[in-house]
Amino acid sequence: MRKLLAFMLAFASLGAVHAQTFHNDGTAATHGPIVVLITIDGFPARALRDPKLPMPTLRKLMQEGVYAQAMQPINPAVTWPNHTTLITGVNASEHHVMANGLITFPPDGSKPQVKPWTPKDQLVHARTLYDALAEKGMSTGQVDWVAIYDAKHVQWSFAEQPDANGLIARDLIAQGLVTKEQLATFGDDSTPAWRDEIWTDAAIDILTRHTPNLLLFHLLQTDTLQHEYGALSPAAYAAYAYADTCIANLIDAARKAGLLDRITFVIASDHGFADYTHLIHPNAELVRQGLLHSVQGSYRGDVWIQPEGGEASLYIRDRSKRAALVPKLKADFEKLPGVAAAYTASDANQLGLPTPGSTDQAPDLYLAAKAGYSFTDGSKQLITDVNPARGGHGYLNSEADMQALFIAAGAHVRHGAALGVISNLRVAPTIAKLLQVSLPAATQAPLSEILQ
Repeated sequence: MRKLLAFMLAFASLGAVHAQTFHNDGTAATHGPIVVLITIDGFPARALRDPKLPMPTLRKLMQEGVYAQAMQPINPAVTWPNHTTLITGVNASEHHVMANGLITFPPDGSKPQVKPWTPKDQLVHARTLYDALAEKGMSTGQVDWVAIYDAKHVQWSFAEQPDANGLIARDLIAQGLVTKEQLATFGDDSTPAWRDEIWTDAAIDILTRHTPNLLLFHLLQTDTLQHEYGALSPAAYAAYAYADTCIANLIDAARKAGLLDRITFVIASDHGFADYTHLIHPNAELVRQGLLHSVQGSYRGDVWIQPEGGEASLYIRDRSKRAALVPKLKADFEKLPGVAAAYTASDANQLGLPTPGSTDQAPDLYLAAKAGYSFTDGSKQLITDVNPARGGHGYLNSEADMQALFIAAGAHVRHGAALGVISNLRVAPTIAKLLQVSLPAATQAPLSEILQ
């Protein structure tokens, strides 16, 4: 463990990730504002209170622009739902993204599956910033963004699982930054830091060679390492430091390309992080109640729970059983160790969740975990212990540990405007105002007070 952390800290302290050239290919947005929205996955707002946080670039952006004391995510406090909110201005009740992909229900009654590579038009049921930009002939680039697969209004893309034959991939290969073979096995036997490095190279390439009006850029290793080693752990701090280096390299590339006088940087996170030492396997309770049955070595049934850290969504596939089962299961689950509450459809509006009937992604019962507990898969034992503690998210968006990051700085941001606690529902309308496009469904006002 010590050797791993020493390596990561050394890696995080490196200067420029890769040397790149900045020759524009002629497709650039040659005038007007540019917004670069960068997400540091799972960065907790409370980390900013540590004076020893090793993120000088983030600190400088805070000093030169504005930042929120905290930014409240939506429910579920999970990556894909919140990334979708950051570019739509609506919560899950409107965009219907409830997990890190589309939740699908096999017809044989076996375990639900989450399918991440679902086309955006099937997954996201809301107008996005890149849709609005396309209507005005403006452009978007994305690197490792989520819920955006096969989006027809994104001109330049380097995905979480990049296409080795794609335009940006070919750019990176031509510059000697990565090989086609490495891209073909991008997620296999590679470190989170290396993937963030290549994603940063791709973001630099898109910004400096193609120059879209909007660049969406997602850094992931901060989430990966906190899940493994815990929130605010030494491994987390190494990941924070490396994320800071990636952001510094992108800003430096924008400076060398002569773009800084047009760019507004928005740095955000999708959710915070909390530690847990107990795992709840909620489907084990469904087995105990006889609602899941073993068939040829796997379980089948009309009732399943899709767990995701601090939350779990229960689905009753047989509509005729819902009226009887929902109140019973609510009472049963609220008695279980580690379950803070079980919410029904009548609570959906308050929580910002879709209601049953509006989408098949809407749960019939939404379970919230207590502090120190996390929901996970498994159907044999209800509670198991974790030692040492690990990190998770998905807890109710009102929880202090789930609060996220918001910083804005650059060409069109006032210096020093004071922000308290804001909602991430305000990010998309703020970017829309900067780029002069319309998001009529956005439910909260833009942060006009921070704009010049």
